[in-house]
Amino acid sequence: MASCSSLNFTAISSNPQKLPSSSISSPTVQRPFISHLSFSKSSSLHSDQIPIRTHCGKLRQPNGAGFVVLGCSRKKEPLRIMISGAPASGKGTQCELITQKYGLVHIAAGDLLRAEIAAGSENGKQAKEYMDKGKLVPNEIVVAMVKDRLNGPDSREKGWLLDGYPRSSSQAIALREFGFQPNLFILLEVPEEILVERVVGRRLDPVTGKIYHLKYSPPETEEIASRVTQRFDDTEEKVKLRLQTHRQNVEAVLSTYEDITVKVNGSGSKHEVFAQIDGSLTQLLEQKQEKLGTVAA
Repeated sequence: MASCSSLNFTAISSNPQKLPSSSISSPTVQRPFISHLSFSKSSSLHSDQIPIRTHCGKLRQPNGAGFVVLGCSRKKEPLRIMISGAPASGKGTQCELITQKYGLVHIAAGDLLRAEIAAGSENGKQAKEYMDKGKLVPNEIVVAMVKDRLNGPDSREKGWLLDGYPRSSSQAIALREFGFQPNLFILLEVPEEILVERVVGRRLDPVTGKIYHLKYSPPETEEIASRVTQRFDDTEEKVKLRLQTHRQNVEAVLSTYEDITVKVNGSGSKHEVFAQIDGSLTQLLEQKQEKLGTVAA
């Protein structure tokens, strides 16, 4: 946050005779002080579409001779990030690392849908009606859920990380019309053969809920290995269909966020992948700070 220094203004006496003669070199015409600085309780500057709020206050000096402008600060809005990645791209792990470091509110449409249904909200009730009939939940209901969550006090204060959403150009356009524009769209890219290997080797422990991988993270004991199960759609044939759907969704969305998209190589370890993401987010914060400083100057 950038803060401006306090400004002291001394009032001119209404009786010129009380002023030292040395300070009067020409006839004095008393005029009201006019500041060329614009202060308001809450104003927005849209340089680079980054809203900046200005908060100022003024306090009179004890002797009443003038006033001091105090507490003038410009506070930039927090980060707004979207992330997309194919099944088994490591997106969930990266979301955890991002939120841990940057304190963003993690919002996943699927989790949000389940939470709304469990809470019995109006959106949740409508969604459940469609799901009970085996139908897809309409876009407008899901968009309404996401919109309400993005408008939540914690999301507005801390910033947000929107996980795997939007998935279509119509969803992206709807979010933009509601005023939700990300600072960055992160796309995790992993070759298809690696994704297939990651998915086909996944196993679930039905007792603990922990996810294992036969090659990269095998069960710790024979007992666990004997009870792990494979998800019904974690087969090579089905995962390839899911990957095709994912590619189509991403292509539709990228046209909306093409100018703010960062493509990240997701083939490495989770720490190697996060280092790329972290570098992009750090650079974004530095750019926002530079522009904030330019406006403050």
